[in-house]
Amino acid sequence: MKSKLPEVGTTIFTVMSRMAAECGAINLSQGYPDFDCPERLRELVAARLNGGCNQYPPMAGVMELRERIAEKVAAHYGFSPDPETEITVTSGATEAVFDAVQAVVHSGDEVIMFDPAYDCYEPAVQLAGGKAVRLPLTQPDYGVDWDLIAERITDRTRMIMINSPHNPCGSILEPADLDRLAELIRGAGIYVMSDEVYEHMVFDGLRHASVAAHEELSASSFAIFSFGKTYHATGWKLGYCIAPPALTEEFRKVHQFVTFTSSSFVQYAIADFMAECPEHAWELPRFYQRKRDLFCELMAPSRFRFTPSRGTYFQLADYSAISDLPDREFADWLTREIGVAAIPLSPFHRTPSGARHIRFCFCKEDATLERAAEILRSL
Repeated sequence: MKSKLPEVGTTIFTVMSRMAAECGAINLSQGYPDFDCPERLRELVAARLNGGCNQYPPMAGVMELRERIAEKVAAHYGFSPDPETEITVTSGATEAVFDAVQAVVHSGDEVIMFDPAYDCYEPAVQLAGGKAVRLPLTQPDYGVDWDLIAERITDRTRMIMINSPHNPCGSILEPADLDRLAELIRGAGIYVMSDEVYEHMVFDGLRHASVAAHEELSASSFAIFSFGKTYHATGWKLGYCIAPPALTEEFRKVHQFVTFTSSSFVQYAIADFMAECPEHAWELPRFYQRKRDLFCELMAPSRFRFTPSRGTYFQLADYSAISDLPDREFADWLTREIGVAAIPLSPFHRTPSGARHIRFCFCKEDATLERAAEILRSL
């Protein structure tokens, strides 16, 4: 059989989490909390499950949830999307990325993305018949070289994929970055896919800059978000996409034949929770910044070198003072021999960066971070 994705194997997240389980290692690799979602949210889920909300919801998502999304976006970003024509609930952000690409990318089109790129981006482009054009983020801050982007835009460029806060690097795009992007694509018929699933994990007094609220970019962008990240419930796989009506129409054409719709009672429960506990999203930056600061403080005496993450719940660390192993081999050794699992960055690159960086996940209980850091400080 001829594979449609010949270079794709099992995702590194599955590989490292499986290895951590097999070895009994502390899992700071795959990005999910080792604590539960809010108790009140679980109560609301149970109430909706037992209250008869178990049949097909609308294809675009439960209207109550789309209305709560619009209210949240208005409160945080000063922009109020239309729940009927501009918001679509999806089975996780990964589905939304796939739907957005399939909606507008045609055979032979080029899609610009940045190395290191999250691993679902390029396969979505390949399955649409497009070509991924991967450009490196700058070192050591993992920012975007917009002059390089300007050089690489061609008449075949159909989409630019951005990710802020950035997974796996923890960097963020600021309003000036979005202004520059808008300038580069003005009048070119280029769309933007903006992965913003860590929107509420931006630190040190900074604010997330969303394309959905950008006066110019909002007209040509798919902005993608995640309830799983925001509510510590990654296993629910529920997200949403905000796009202008014409793009939403094309997006839904794909969505209806990928998942059609997503779990009904969870949608209703999240809508209830958003109405009842809007403070949760506002408190999230402080919650995760405290965990970042704790982890960085615990790791400061180690031989790992790092700059505190600006966003997400991930922390990059340079291990070059510890080992000359390539990052994949180092991550394997760290898991099997030392007892702490991390994610190497090379699976997110098409061309080697030469950096000796791995990614630790700090969305863990304090005791978990303390145990892991104690082990890592011994290296």
